[in-house]
Amino acid sequence: MEGPVNQALASLRTALDDLGDLRLSTVTEGEVVELVDALTEAQSRLTSSLGRSLREADRRRVGDAIGARTTGGWWAHRSRVTRGEAGRVCGLAERLDTDLHEPVADALLDGWLRVDQADVITRAVDALPADLVDLPIRREARDSLLAHAREHDARALRILGKRVLDVVAPDVGEKHEQRKLEEEEARALATASFTLIDDGHGRCHGRFTLPTLHGRLLKEHLHALASPRRHQTSGETPRPAPLATPLALGQALMEYVESYPVDKLPASAGTGLSLTVTLDLDTLVRGVGAASLTTGERISASEARRLACRAGIVPAVLGSASETLDLGRTARLFSPAQRRALVLRDRGCTADGCGLPPGLCHAHHDQPWSRRGTTDLTNGRLLCPRHHRLAHDPRYRMETAADHTVTFHRRT
Repeated sequence: MEGPVNQALASLRTALDDLGDLRLSTVTEGEVVELVDALTEAQSRLTSSLGRSLREADRRRVGDAIGARTTGGWWAHRSRVTRGEAGRVCGLAERLDTDLHEPVADALLDGWLRVDQADVITRAVDALPADLVDLPIRREARDSLLAHAREHDARALRILGKRVLDVVAPDVGEKHEQRKLEEEEARALATASFTLIDDGHGRCHGRFTLPTLHGRLLKEHLHALASPRRHQTSGETPRPAPLATPLALGQALMEYVESYPVDKLPASAGTGLSLTVTLDLDTLVRGVGAASLTTGERISASEARRLACRAGIVPAVLGSASETLDLGRTARLFSPAQRRALVLRDRGCTADGCGLPPGLCHAHHDQPWSRRGTTDLTNGRLLCPRHHRLAHDPRYRMETAADHTVTFHRRT
């Protein structure tokens, strides 16, 4: 006579065979929906039964037969699931096998609770601080999250789980949240780091770790700089802004670094911080060749000429005998008054069709400062970072129209 396990497994295999033999192309849409709902419920119930079986295997130490250190390791070896997945299921089964989480286990066995929801609920309740939360409050927290699970997925439950004490024990929740946030902030500050490595091929690679606040601020700043809406003119109907791409955010970071006010930086050795670009006079005038940074890296002459328009970049121009001819001039930069006049006149980037607002533009010399161009309004204009780069790119020529706008054309 077959035992109860064999009978149950025979029924299960028959049901699975019947499902596998279904010709789904012949069923109605309503039946497809019904099938998806029923199988979703069955998945929860099967995982519940699997977890209970693994707990029994653990109690009987069946893994000892092959020298497995854990039941999860034994199951992973036997079933070919990954050790990570085996550990996750066994861990959930262990948490559910307690009086505290019995209602969660029952909900999973009933099929209306999902596996990832059960995982979130048990973890959230177990994570409540033992010195602040007693058993009755834990039960209230569990029941609250179970109630929310009927309408929220695991991701939303995870957020609710972090604030569940605000619902079931507000006084305790406030104290717990303050302590937890202070601990997280202290840990984030202690582990903040920044690493930047030059690969020797014109690029730098890096990684950083920041507190959440500063990471969010950086992200918001870069998204603002990368937003296509910056290019819309006033009065134009707003267009939906697509998500910023990694390329757009990388370019935004470049602009962010170049545009940071130098007068806000601390002094070093009694002088304001700046970057010195060294190049000879012939290279500066012709825009062909290379320039050197004080740190030893090399950049193109066209990039050096573009940077000469920016505050905080000091061009050190050398003569034929390597004597210093010019170590920057305050007159090479437009004064605040001149800048305001350019804003009033140009009202934004003067590249035809651009329309980027003046607050995001650079002041550019039509006759390059590197070629002894004067720093006055007749020789100046506003250009956005992209068009300012094109203005100094030898691959392009810039043409000025009668209305003061400029266009760019790739040289043939």
